Amino acid sequence: MVSRVIPVEPFDLIIFGGTGDLARRKILPALFRRYCSGQMPESSRVIGAARSEMDDAAYRDFIREALVEFGKSQADNAEAIEGFLAHLHYVPVDAKGEGGWSALKDLLRDDENVVRAYYFSVGPSLFADLAGQVRNRGLSNRDTRIVVEKPFGHDLESARALNEELAQYFHEDQIYRIDHYLGKETVQNLMAVRFGNMLFEPLWNAQYVDHIQITVAETVGVGGRGSYYDKSGAMRDMVQNHLMQLLCLIAMEPPARFEADAVRDEKLKVIRALDPVDPDQIVRGQYTSDGEMPSYREDAENPTSKTESFIALKCYVSNWRWANTPFYLRTGKRLSSRASEIAVVFKETPHSIFGIDSGRHRNVLSIRLQPNEGMTLGVTIKEPGPGGMRLVDVPLDMSFAEALGPEAEEVTDAYERLIMDVIRGNQTLFMRGDEVEAAWSWTDPLIEGWERRGDSPKPYDAGSAGPDDAAFLINRDGRRWRGIKS
Repeated sequence: MVSRVIPVEPFDLIIFGGTGDLARRKILPALFRRYCSGQMPESSRVIGAARSEMDDAAYRDFIREALVEFGKSQADNAEAIEGFLAHLHYVPVDAKGEGGWSALKDLLRDDENVVRAYYFSVGPSLFADLAGQVRNRGLSNRDTRIVVEKPFGHDLESARALNEELAQYFHEDQIYRIDHYLGKETVQNLMAVRFGNMLFEPLWNAQYVDHIQITVAETVGVGGRGSYYDKSGAMRDMVQNHLMQLLCLIAMEPPARFEADAVRDEKLKVIRALDPVDPDQIVRGQYTSDGEMPSYREDAENPTSKTESFIALKCYVSNWRWANTPFYLRTGKRLSSRASEIAVVFKETPHSIFGIDSGRHRNVLSIRLQPNEGMTLGVTIKEPGPGGMRLVDVPLDMSFAEALGPEAEEVTDAYERLIMDVIRGNQTLFMRGDEVEAAWSWTDPLIEGWERRGDSPKPYDAGSAGPDDAAFLINRDGRRWRGIKS
């Protein structure tokens, strides 16, 4: 199978925070791989902007090292690296002051055929300052786009304030709130499976689905992010955005068209249909030391921290499609395995003609986001051999690299796709302001509840599947977690 790469329009992409870790590890390597694929027009330019004093040559040397380290299959392609670096420029800029803005304005092209986009690869506290500088200094027009990274606020109040600040300078259709989970190949394939196949959509409802699990498990701890994470926790860092988005894509109604507002309208309806979650349906955990790796409190340098590094909860979407169907969400740090999976667990057949000895069997559609992106559909068949009708569950496996050939062995990085969507002006995979606020409206009461009660997270061993109470949360319903080794 030959993949089809459609070039985008020529662009000037200005990366504020152009010397930062995100730019070095993700944004610039993603652009480099798009350059190697032939998707980046020759007249396009990438302009790094940060407080560090350096010239174009020094910046190119800095990014060259990043491409060698993070360029994946193209990391040893010296000719391609040099070709890409020729598109790079650098301007020292003071986000809150006067320095560098005139030089940046002189560098930009005043050409209506060139897309101009600004990537705010900085902390949220600088979003409004940068937006104001770009707008007030005449560096933008009605077609200019800005990209902002999470976190989109710390709670509803701060998210609403951030939206209002950005709206002073840019229209909603110019603001791209990026969540890299939505750029993953499998997440988009989820929509293709749901809405492109008659096989699944008629069964995608409470009548046929027993429950849905969404798991995002990590083996790493909070490490160098300890000071940030201790003010955030798993609920704010993962559930309010990443897991919420996955839940929306699973639960939403078919949009009229695969267009930005049509898709985001349906996701918003899901968030607004979420029931409040009772305290006994939430389990918070915090990893302890395994003797070799430090505990969460050591990583966070806070010996009395009550911040959760793990959370599991059970929730319901109160609409006709999903009435009384539980959604189990789980995410955590320092767990036994790294896995991101959505599991749609279908109900058992209403009557087994094979008798009690045949056991209990359910079809499960497993969507793997990482590692080894792909999908597996579990089906029940007869076990080969004599001895009667013995049933066994087997997977119908679709790993992208195996099913789609060599072109899919290196699945396109989420940032590659999302940055190109910014240039195209396609907001389908980006969060809208009202969507962000609705997610915080559901999340805030849960956080306020355990803070008001003074609840402490349950300790769990590093390298385990999380606290025992998380297993009990789902086991008491006669179900079991999938995807993480106990």
